[in-house]
Amino acid sequence: MGKIIHDSVRLRCTERRAFEMFTVSKLLESWLTNIAEVKPEVGGRYELFWDPDDRENNSTIGCKVTAVEPSKLLSFEWKGPKQYKHFMNNSDPLTHVSVHFVPCDEASTPCTDVYLIHSGWRGTREWEEARQWTERAWRAAFEELRERARDH
Repeated sequence: MGKIIHDSVRLRCTERRAFEMFTVSKLLESWLTNIAEVKPEVGGRYELFWDPDDRENNSTIGCKVTAVEPSKLLSFEWKGPKQYKHFMNNSDPLTHVSVHFVPCDEASTPCTDVYLIHSGWRGTREWEEARQWTERAWRAAFEELRERARDH
């Protein structure tokens, strides 16, 4: 197995709200994808579609939630974009994302640290290119998430 993607972001919201940003379809659509079909239970769908007219490509079609503890942990399978589909989306197992939600110690406002671990990367040059692309994509998505995830 190859390297692992580690990323984190501090959000100005409660753990519950941060968790919802990853599990409520409409909220996912505000920062990560165009269409989300998510059922936050073990075995539930974790399907994100970046091109709704081409649901087979640039999506996580068929991916499932593998672990869930509301407001604390969410884990799910992940598929790659079109340019990496031929190897990423046929691997067994697929790459895997775990997201942990941890309250921060800021008394003045709700605050949650979100830690992401994306594992399952293989060791070839092709896989490393896909991992680097995905790492940049998560970083950009987390910048958007930071702006969107605020308690109302």
